[in-house]
Amino acid sequence: MTGAPHPYPTQAVVLAGGQGSRLRPYTDDRPKPMVEIPGTGTPIIGHQLNWLAEEGVTDAVVSCGHLAEVLQDWLAQAQLPLRVTTVVETEPLGRGGGLKYAAGSLPRPDEPWYATNGDIWTRFPLREMAAFHYERDAEATLALARPRIPWGAVETDAFGHVLDFIESPPSPYLINAGVYVFSAAFADLLPTRGDHERTTFPRLARERRLAGFPLPQGAYWRAIDTAKDLIEAAKELSAQGR
Repeated sequence: MTGAPHPYPTQAVVLAGGQGSRLRPYTDDRPKPMVEIPGTGTPIIGHQLNWLAEEGVTDAVVSCGHLAEVLQDWLAQAQLPLRVTTVVETEPLGRGGGLKYAAGSLPRPDEPWYATNGDIWTRFPLREMAAFHYERDAEATLALARPRIPWGAVETDAFGHVLDFIESPPSPYLINAGVYVFSAAFADLLPTRGDHERTTFPRLARERRLAGFPLPQGAYWRAIDTAKDLIEAAKELSAQGR
């Protein structure tokens, strides 16, 4: 990295408007980020906000949608380690449009910012990701995870003999982990409506202004999509002593 050091982002957007239909009945009366991870007494978004604060974030904008009042009520009474503002999408704007709308409430529009999907539970050094972002002079950087395949795999030789059975092996592909670092100007590149992964990201990729940060070895990451994910997350957290 050359020149003066860049400041690490201190503001973030959390996209928390999803319905979470695959998590029913947990989401019948609450938005997906308000579902508690068993054994912790804290909803997913509470874990996220604590993590962001630990990584130097002082201000977060939470974008609400489905059952927004439940999330807003919890945020209003919770003892949080950072300042939180909420915005509500009164009509679906798509992921890119929702991100742009929420970014309009960031307290420091001339500074870089983080963003995260509201349905993931993760721990890794965000400052390392920000440094990676600056080193590549990127407009946007996305965290990349290598999730485990939910099925057992069968290993064979060239002749077709079965050599081994591998339970839930790591995927050979990296996926978008739903955590981002954005430049201050990135919000202007987002669509007012629609999906940035089909518009903004492909354009930045062609221009070599989009970077991908592989999560470091030992980092914890899990998307909470189903009841099984909740159970697995609780087991993993218990094993880690959290």
